[in-house]
Amino acid sequence: MLDKNTKIYVAGHHGLVGSAIWNNLKSRGYNNLVGRSHKELDLLDPVAVKKFFDEEQPEAVVLAAAHVGGIMANLRYRADFIYQNLQIQQNVIGESWKHGVKKLLFLGSTCIYPRDTAQPMPEDCLLTSPLEYTNEPYAIAKIAGLKMCESFNLQYGTNYIAVMPTNLYGPNDNFHLENSHVLPAMIRKVYLAKCLNENDWDAVRKDIGLRPVSMPKDGEKVVVNAESAESDIVEVLAYYGITREAVTLWGTGKPMREFLWSEEMADASVHVLLNVDFKDTYKENINADNINEIRNCHINVGTGKEISIRQAAEKIVAEIGFKGELRWDSTKPDGTLKKLTDVTKLHSLGWHHKIDIDEGIHRLYQWYLQGICINHQQS
Repeated sequence: MLDKNTKIYVAGHHGLVGSAIWNNLKSRGYNNLVGRSHKELDLLDPVAVKKFFDEEQPEAVVLAAAHVGGIMANLRYRADFIYQNLQIQQNVIGESWKHGVKKLLFLGSTCIYPRDTAQPMPEDCLLTSPLEYTNEPYAIAKIAGLKMCESFNLQYGTNYIAVMPTNLYGPNDNFHLENSHVLPAMIRKVYLAKCLNENDWDAVRKDIGLRPVSMPKDGEKVVVNAESAESDIVEVLAYYGITREAVTLWGTGKPMREFLWSEEMADASVHVLLNVDFKDTYKENINADNINEIRNCHINVGTGKEISIRQAAEKIVAEIGFKGELRWDSTKPDGTLKKLTDVTKLHSLGWHHKIDIDEGIHRLYQWYLQGICINHQQS
């Protein structure tokens, strides 16, 4: 157990999960926290990361920083996803070991699991068959990260724990139309379609004033913001399937997904950081050669419940009150059809979720609206 004075470095403390972990630690009385924005510390720069560890000497580390995105981004920027994540992990985990960090929590993703595997997915199904192609580079980077933690523990006796969260959503989510994950993307698309449907141009301009939207056109990048002409805004939003008549989403809507509220992911993460040691994450497995095979020590973090993308979209339409159509572009990829986690290990370690999808969608939409209003009042 880390005492309340332990200096804890939270890498990625402005992000969706990192900010929630930071707040959760604060709420538990852990106030000796260290964070750096990307401008202050580039985690891709090994010299800068070493200098940071030399100066700050953190006793515990939460590695919540990562290069992340949705299916479109994973398909288009494959090199970025594997290179940047491997580099971040190499730098932060490596310097943590060199500086004697006594506890480290590494955040991965359930996309580490094979495309076609047992459902729900236990930790032991890792590396048993091929990965989903669309996010393979990101998944390989995260597998490398958890194996780094496992390997340092086995060779050097460190106490680095890897948790694999399911699909997350919540406060400080990314609502970028190209790079966001599925729930925030759907919420923003449906909200903008509702505004167009109701001819509420003031609301449309407030939204894109806060988060400008771009599209490729004639070899260039066209960007619309609050000052753009209505015709330009309509064209760019239509590129993302947003019109006054309908919202068009990628795929068929058939894939099943599990969603976890980010603040609950943070609570689970902090629970693991404070209460779980490496020895608690595996069972002895002596093979025929008398070697103790210790693997799959990571911990799934999720709800153990799933919903189809179509059902989630319909819940969002109902929550927002959009009167138009919900359409599906089946020429676009669905990704993995099922991705439900087995959370037996997590439950055995003493943590269960509380917030289900209906409450979560309502909370996220209210947070989104509040952000638009606050930023508009400040401008």
